[in-house]
Amino acid sequence: MSVCSFHDYGALDAGARAALLKRAESDAEALFGKVRPIIDAVKAEGDAALRRFTRDFDKADVKALKVPEADFDASFKSVEPQVIDAIRFAISNIRSFHEEQKPEPQWLKEIRPGAFAGDRWTPIRSVALYVPRGKGSFPSVTMMTAVPAVIAGVPELSIVTPPAPDGGVDAATLVAARLAGVETVYAVGGAQAVAAVAHGTETVKPALKIVGPGSPWVVAAKRLLAGVLDVGLPAGPSEAIIFADGTVDGRLAALDVLIEAEHGPDSSAYIVTHSRDMAEAAMAALPGFWARMTEQRAAFSQAVLKGPRGGIVLTRSVEESHDFINAYAPEHLEIQSTDPFRHLGRITEAAEILMGPYTPVTLGNFVLGPNAVLPTSRWARSCGPLSVTDFMKRSSIGYVTQPAYAELAQHARELARYEGFSSHENAVSALRDDVLP
Repeated sequence: MSVCSFHDYGALDAGARAALLKRAESDAEALFGKVRPIIDAVKAEGDAALRRFTRDFDKADVKALKVPEADFDASFKSVEPQVIDAIRFAISNIRSFHEEQKPEPQWLKEIRPGAFAGDRWTPIRSVALYVPRGKGSFPSVTMMTAVPAVIAGVPELSIVTPPAPDGGVDAATLVAARLAGVETVYAVGGAQAVAAVAHGTETVKPALKIVGPGSPWVVAAKRLLAGVLDVGLPAGPSEAIIFADGTVDGRLAALDVLIEAEHGPDSSAYIVTHSRDMAEAAMAALPGFWARMTEQRAAFSQAVLKGPRGGIVLTRSVEESHDFINAYAPEHLEIQSTDPFRHLGRITEAAEILMGPYTPVTLGNFVLGPNAVLPTSRWARSCGPLSVTDFMKRSSIGYVTQPAYAELAQHARELARYEGFSSHENAVSALRDDVLP
């Protein structure tokens, strides 16, 4: 068996090319039948259903669905000091980046003399942050979701995250939550957590919105509950493209394609290059890197890179590489080149673009500052990374003074009459003039 899947893009027909674009998230609809009863049970039974599903799916008995303050305190004693220092470092960078995103609370522009229009930004009243746990612990997701939410000023913030088999929440996640400014954490995950956030239970307070990446089960629950709460940007299983133009050592491409591939067998990860020498060098390097990974993570990444949603895509030209990347619209994109800016203008469809050999996805996921909660499954074509404004809502403001009114009313009357709306027309007619001061 070959080291990894090898896709000669120029030799593929249209169907095979389309298959390369498919993600595990595309299968979420197949789970609707299994997820809908979970949602219904949580809505009807509340906490009892959460505890039952947590035993069934997470193999955990949770003593307290809401994590007690004592567990937060204990987490700072159980997590190694260097990890806490790294969390503080990351939060500082993430906060610095996202503070620049926060819009002005209000702006007004004089559209015509005496007529003003603008926007006002206010925080969403309540938001839940989903932090996954199934294939690892993710204090990084806690930081990426909590920091911009706190900067936005959301008054009611909570985290939902699956418990470990002992019923507790990952200690580093609790450290990150407290350092970011969130003190409400619920030990519940999966589709049942999304249902709890949507409908509320005896313990879990309902929220207006939920953000954060999750498994296909979480994605399916979000889709089914999209009419009940705002489910945020579509963030499913991890995916990445490492684009190598032949100017950087092929071993770097192999090293970095494993970053997102190790998340789980439902991830997607490709090396894309028009250089056969680069492709062969990357392929030759993979076994050595797998040997230096944990057994579980090596198995995950091998399943991805040897399967239908991963491996090496060999194109016929750098332009064809650009075209494939834009068609794929990856969550994470690395441009492995000594001149990455040469390619930047040609790549328009990627949620995160990390440039050059010194900017691996690892830095973006943890400490660089930009948000690593990103749209997956080709949604990068129409939306971008999680940001401060995802935790805020925008209201339009209008203010027309007496001297400006007549001109605007005249033109509005004409449009209202043309569209056949008599009340619209009457509201800016002589009828209004008779009652205005």
